[in-house]
Amino acid sequence: MYRATIANSRYAFGDLKDLLAKATPLRSGDALAGLAAESREQQVAAQFALADLPLATFLNEAVVAYESDEVTRLIIDTHDKAAFAVVRHLTVGGLRDYLLSDEATTEILASLAPGLTPEMAAAVVKISRLQDLMVMAAKCSVVTRFRNTLGLPGRLSARLQPNHPTDDARGIAASILDGLLLGSGDAVIGINPATDSPERCATLLSMLAEIIGKLEIPTQSCVLAHVTTTLDLIGKGSAVDLVFQSIAGTQAANKSFGIDLALLRQAREAALSLRRGPVGDNVMYFETGQGSALSANAHHGVDQQTLEARAYAVARAFKPLLVNSVVGFIGPEYLYDGKQITRAGLEDHCCGKLMGVPMGVDVCYTNHAEADQDDADALLALLVASGVNFVMGVPGADDIMLGYQSTSFHDALAMRDLFGRKPAPEFEAWLERQGLLDSANRIRPRDLPGTFRALLPP
Repeated sequence: MYRATIANSRYAFGDLKDLLAKATPLRSGDALAGLAAESREQQVAAQFALADLPLATFLNEAVVAYESDEVTRLIIDTHDKAAFAVVRHLTVGGLRDYLLSDEATTEILASLAPGLTPEMAAAVVKISRLQDLMVMAAKCSVVTRFRNTLGLPGRLSARLQPNHPTDDARGIAASILDGLLLGSGDAVIGINPATDSPERCATLLSMLAEIIGKLEIPTQSCVLAHVTTTLDLIGKGSAVDLVFQSIAGTQAANKSFGIDLALLRQAREAALSLRRGPVGDNVMYFETGQGSALSANAHHGVDQQTLEARAYAVARAFKPLLVNSVVGFIGPEYLYDGKQITRAGLEDHCCGKLMGVPMGVDVCYTNHAEADQDDADALLALLVASGVNFVMGVPGADDIMLGYQSTSFHDALAMRDLFGRKPAPEFEAWLERQGLLDSANRIRPRDLPGTFRALLPP
């Protein structure tokens, strides 16, 4: 039982997961699950109680039972006690103060990351304002490599997302060339296939490999099929760079995706055996989103932000190249409006970075959410200021296959100009060789390079 007194009113919270849920800023998913604080005063009381909670509590009380959940076992069994020793004496509030202090440098935060459990990171986020989340995240640097180097300070990468409602090769190729001209694609050229047909996925992988090879682009490709489909494609000799999978923060939620940790381990080993990354061996690409466990009825009474942080523990275990919170994609049942989406996007990015995960964010919303492009513009700018590793590049910011609104090639370009961010260094050098940079090293295509013309149909 955890207790706090606010304005002469006493509040009690039955266990750790109840305390974490009640301390969470309001969002529709927690209200839907019956977990949200009943009043703003109760929320503040929970935040006070949470701030005074010793960090060691999280090692002794699990929000999802150790015996029945392999994600909990992963979190506890892989916890780095030596890294945690630096902050073991602190409370949640003390950890927040430490993370915001000058003492917590980029190097120190990198060494601390293995010592932070997702519940610790989630707890700090719950008692932080947006500015705190930005400051803490901006001090974290998580660098990964495959055919190029992602996450370096002063860099902003973009996933080129050329989805097509019928997987038409010509339509996809046109979007890819458009995105490359505007500097997108250094994070990955990643296609969400319209179907999970192995034959169709193999065709798309072959096309991506051909484009990357002919243009000699220092980037990686991915067809975002289910991990079992990708494993089958690897076995048949397809040109697989990255293995993709959606993941969640409980064993039951992952089961609803048709996966477990053993399957992810098998997929990573298969991808590593191909040795396709000349610069590094980060071969996994994961996507997450607040509310996925609740939508699968696999949340165990835990709030959605804490479960999202637990998904990052799953990701961290497999040393991914990219992790992406598709923050507004699940819909208003979980994040109702632009305000909730903005808060969640900054929470996800901060939690992931504190845990040593290479975080990107799909700044997005569905058409039935109380959000618009102004909300997306604001969150995008806040994330870039926070040092997000990558964002999305979607033609016109409108994904006509998935049916949601995201960020465009021009949005990523505007953020690079506004904040002085550069693409991945190898990709930037490639853009220069293609004649796509101006005298100030800005991405300013004047004409279609000859190498690009060779890929166009007659």
